[in-house]
Amino acid sequence: MINKQSLWFLTLFSIILVLTVYYVAMPSNTLATLKENDSIASVDIVETDALAALRIENDEELETTMKELQEILLNDKSTLEEKNTAYESLKTLNSNKAKTEEIEKIIKDNFGFQSFVKIKNDNVSITISNKTHDTKLANKIIRKVQELYNDKMYITVKFQ
Repeated sequence: MINKQSLWFLTLFSIILVLTVYYVAMPSNTLATLKENDSIASVDIVETDALAALRIENDEELETTMKELQEILLNDKSTLEEKNTAYESLKTLNSNKAKTEEIEKIIKDNFGFQSFVKIKNDNVSITISNKTHDTKLANKIIRKVQELYNDKMYITVKFQ
């Protein structure tokens, strides 16, 4: 028999999980539109094929990882420790996605380039849509991105 405390825990945990999945799955432009005034903002963004391919590949990898973590959370045979680890991993994925979008926006606003950002642990990999390889620009981007973090991050910039 399930006691009241367990029932409340499962209920709250389910609500948090649903909200996490909702915000991770929500397109970034929808979030930006919701944060601004109630007006609909249209932004014309032209991505190169390479950036689009990287973005699709990353989205598929993220989706696979999220499904695996959700299976652990929903599996009755998973231990509480495994579920906690899976939940923390989902939170990390969500915060990394938000940070990725923030970095891409900063690069677009400050440097005028389309970019693709991938964050994994303490590695930040940035691909810039520019054919010329400019080390001074790469250093400026690295410094700007490092300002967002308290800890030392390993940031790489690649031009395509």
